[in-house]
Amino acid sequence: LSVTFLFLLIFLALSGVFIGILYRRNLFMPIFSNPMFVVLLVFIISFAIASLLAFYVDRKILSPVEKLSEASKKVAKGDFSVRLPVDRTSEETFTTFSNFNEMVEGLSAIETLRDDFVANVSHEFKTPLAAIEGYAALLQEETLSEKDRREYASKILFNTRRLSDLTSNILMLSKLENRKTPPEKTPFRLDEQLREAILMLEPKWSAKNVNFDLENLPEITYNGAEPLLLQVWTNIIGNAVKFVSEGGNISVSAEETLNFVTVKITDDGIGMSEETKYRIFDKFYQGDTSHRSGGNGLGLTLCLTIVTLCGGSIAVDSKEKQGSTFTVKLPK
Repeated sequence: LSVTFLFLLIFLALSGVFIGILYRRNLFMPIFSNPMFVVLLVFIISFAIASLLAFYVDRKILSPVEKLSEASKKVAKGDFSVRLPVDRTSEETFTTFSNFNEMVEGLSAIETLRDDFVANVSHEFKTPLAAIEGYAALLQEETLSEKDRREYASKILFNTRRLSDLTSNILMLSKLENRKTPPEKTPFRLDEQLREAILMLEPKWSAKNVNFDLENLPEITYNGAEPLLLQVWTNIIGNAVKFVSEGGNISVSAEETLNFVTVKITDDGIGMSEETKYRIFDKFYQGDTSHRSGGNGLGLTLCLTIVTLCGGSIAVDSKEKQGSTFTVKLPK
């Protein structure tokens, strides 16, 4: 109504000016000699034209804007299920509504990931904290034997390290995901770095008598993010050690071509199911719950983030009870 009234005033004003000019120049036909008739006719015509224009503006401009405004209010309140109807009657409306729907879908996905992340972080923190609290309470008992006291202190230390590792991984993952510039590159011996990662894990693999095959590890000088890539090899080889049996075998090989360096880490451990392979790089996902206490489900997520940041790719090939092979491909 307000739009119609506005258009009506505009047309009446323009018509009044036009009629005034015609009267002053005596250009009216005899049928329009009656001023009241002219005013009534102008009013009817102006009202009709104003109504048609107002209907068009409301249909094509104001109505889509109102729909967009109402939908935006719902999204602002946290309702990411709202969608706007999309049709091609107006190219501008089609583009605007399509972009809005894509934005809401993206926000919905981010919200879901955030909720899952918060829930998983809370759970991962809660478990070791509960263990620390329980063993600390047991340590206060005066009748506790020295053997039990050492055992409980060892459990507290183990869970404290779990918390420390979890915090470090979360901070590193957040830092990498929010990184605006590519990592600094320096030339280094990639084969020596792989051997360094194996040596760092020596207490774990020596306790299980794991055998390493490094025959296909030639001398390779690579220009890349040295400290970040060390984190990748440590995580992947550490996982291999975790999932091989006593006296198991792990093979580490590398190949250099004109444009890429490819590293493969193969173990003869328990392998993975198809579901585990599909979700292995998800945050906090751990396919084998029997080894849950030995990790926090962020190691391979970190690997994927680092390798992607370096412009490379990471893939896994595995079958249950037949071992796994992780392949990291890095651009030169």
